[in-house]
Amino acid sequence: MNIPEKNFQKTLNGKEIKLFTLTLDGDTKIVLTNYGGRIVSWLTPDRQGSLADIVLGFDSIDKYIEASDQYYGAIIGRYSNRISDGTFVLNEKQYYLSNGKDGNHLHGGPGGFHTKIWEAYQCGNNKVVLKYVSENGEEGYPGRLEVYIEYKLTNEQELTIEYTAKTDRPTIISLTNHTFFNLSGRAGSTIDNHKLMINADRYTPITDTLIPTGEITDVANTPFDFRQSKAIGKDLDQINDQLLYGSGYDHNFVLNKTSEHRLHKAARVEEPKSGRYLELSTTEPGLQFYSGNYLDGSDIGKEGVPYYCRTGFCLEPHHFPDSPNHATFPSVVLEPDSTYNSRSIYRMGVFN
Repeated sequence: MNIPEKNFQKTLNGKEIKLFTLTLDGDTKIVLTNYGGRIVSWLTPDRQGSLADIVLGFDSIDKYIEASDQYYGAIIGRYSNRISDGTFVLNEKQYYLSNGKDGNHLHGGPGGFHTKIWEAYQCGNNKVVLKYVSENGEEGYPGRLEVYIEYKLTNEQELTIEYTAKTDRPTIISLTNHTFFNLSGRAGSTIDNHKLMINADRYTPITDTLIPTGEITDVANTPFDFRQSKAIGKDLDQINDQLLYGSGYDHNFVLNKTSEHRLHKAARVEEPKSGRYLELSTTEPGLQFYSGNYLDGSDIGKEGVPYYCRTGFCLEPHHFPDSPNHATFPSVVLEPDSTYNSRSIYRMGVFN
C-alpha cells in the first residue's frame, strides 16, 4: 500500500511533521516519519515476489497521536523499557522520573522520544538522519542530551539503525526502536506461527509489575528457550509465572556475545507461509522480545485492520530494563567525555 504524504503533513508545537522514504535497487521500500522517528511502512517481497507491508502502524499522523499504544515504530528514549518506581541514584544523587499508571517509568516517560518531532535530513534515496536535543531535566533526566539517529537501507535489503548521543553531564541512556512486525504481510493475522530463534542462553525474570528481579536465569527447560527456532505460540499455554506476569512474552534476553561493542547475531524470525525471514544483529547486550500481548483491537491500523493481541511482535535491542537499580547489570551511564554508540541491523529475505 502507499502511504498518503498529505496525511502526515502537519504542524505540531510549531514543528513540521513529514514523511521520508528509503529506497534502493529492488522492491524494498521503507517509509519513516520524523514524529517519534517512526517506521511507518516496510514493503518487502515474499517468496513469490509479492509485496506486502510487514509493520503495524497507521495511514495518518493523527491516528498515531491518538493511538492507544503510543509506540508503534518509534524511537524509544531516553531509556527504553522500565525503571522501578521511576527513580535511580547516580553519583550519590537520587533522580525522580515521570511515571506511568503502574508507578514505574516506561519508555522514557509520557513525553519520551516517541512523542518528539525530530529534525530530519534526507541523504539520497537510502538514508535519513534524525536529530533531537533533550534538555536537562526533561522527564526528570539529568543532562542536556544531543541525539542522532541514522536510518540506512542497503542493497542487501538491510536496514541499519545507528544511534549516537552526547551529554554535558552524567546521565543514563538506552535507546531502541519499537516496531511491531508481522512477516505474513497480513496485519490482522496472528504471529503465533512465526518461528523465532533468539541467541541467548539466559534471560532476566520479572516481578508481577514487569520489573526485573535482578536475577539472570538460564532459559533451558523453560518457555524462554528460543535457542532452537520454534513457533512463538508453542509454549504460551504452559503454566508459568513469568508468562503470567507478562501476559505472554515481554522479557529481556541476555544475548550471547564475544565482544562488548561488536555486532553479534541476536535473533531470526521466519514466517512459513510467506517465506519471509528477518535477521537481527546488534551491538547491544540485551533484547526485549514482546509478543504484542496488550494489543486489544482498539487501535485500527492501515486499511482499517484492528490490531489484536499477538498480531505483531517487537524485537527491541537495548541495555537491560531497570539497569540503574541493579549493579550487576551492564552500565547505562553516559559521561560527558564519552559518546553513546549503538547499532542494529535488520535484514529481510526469503527462504524456500
